[in-house]
Amino acid sequence: MPTKKTTPDFILMIVTFMLLAVGLTMVYSASAIWADYKFDDSFFFAKRQMLFAGVGIIAMFFIMNVDYWTWRTWAKVLIIVCFVLLLLVLIPGIGNVRNGSRSWIGVGAFSVQPSEFMKLAMIVFMAKFLSEKQKLITSFRKGLVPSLGLVFLAFGLIMLQPDLGTGTVMVGTCVVMIFIAGARISHFVWFGVAGLAGFVALVLSAPYRIKRITSFLDPWEDPLGSGFQIIQSLYAIGPGGLFGLGLGQSRQKFFYLPEPQTDFIFAILAEELGFIGGSFVILLFALLLWRGIRIALGAPDLYGSFLAVGIIAMVAIQVMINIGVVTGLMPVTGITLPFLSYGGSSLTLMLMAIGVLLNISRYARY
Repeated sequence: MPTKKTTPDFILMIVTFMLLAVGLTMVYSASAIWADYKFDDSFFFAKRQMLFAGVGIIAMFFIMNVDYWTWRTWAKVLIIVCFVLLLLVLIPGIGNVRNGSRSWIGVGAFSVQPSEFMKLAMIVFMAKFLSEKQKLITSFRKGLVPSLGLVFLAFGLIMLQPDLGTGTVMVGTCVVMIFIAGARISHFVWFGVAGLAGFVALVLSAPYRIKRITSFLDPWEDPLGSGFQIIQSLYAIGPGGLFGLGLGQSRQKFFYLPEPQTDFIFAILAEELGFIGGSFVILLFALLLWRGIRIALGAPDLYGSFLAVGIIAMVAIQVMINIGVVTGLMPVTGITLPFLSYGGSSLTLMLMAIGVLLNISRYARY
């Protein structure tokens, strides 16, 4: 067992708290008008986000002090529990339906989203599998098929909700981990072709997904329908200019951009804080990923390296998809921006993941 460092990575911790502070501020700024109209309480969403932030911070500090290889012991239990929750959420009366997706379990606003926690559980399990079976990962039958088979089983259950965004992040994260583990590129080509065919089938199976693709290519073709969100998002970003309209001065949050505190919060941030504010947030994410990469490279064992790679890949993919959607570079997928978007499950999950990364940093050799 490697010698424990006296302190975790403070740069990573500071960057995380800075992103969290920006997120809490922007959730209130983006949601105050909508919350006052719908709930007669301008702090409705902000108070809940602060509550989940408190829970997430407590979980982060607790996990930061739990030796990361403990999760390797519990990897199978965690993945089984998450699979059970993914099945339970599909049962009417147990799973709650919001915005057309049966993705939540709980009561009212205090519900959890099992698919979010499946992302972290899958990272923990894949890190265990890849560290123990790395020599087999070059084998298509013994390495690649078993690992991706489990991932696509979870993806299938998530798509039954349906939740394409979360499923895409989970699959993308695991693909990065498997690639880093040494899988052959030729094997990825075959899976890529099959995956592309499956993705096309998923898109064609649901008319709303087809509309999202077409609206991404030309949102002005249906400005009041499928292209509405992208257009309103661009209307928010454009007037922001270099320095923005000022904190709290957004116009698009006045019932133009639907629920701006969630997936499109970056658009409100860019409108109020401008190019400078948006660039500052992106810089914070870049610093977080840099520290994560250093931790992965310095981890004392393969399990720690794969675990760190999975966490930073999850954050990176989610950030790229969210900002890509908000800026009109990608189709709308319903992905939250880590630490910034309103959402208890997403925020708690991200802070827990950072807790794992901080614990790995106590053993990393820089």
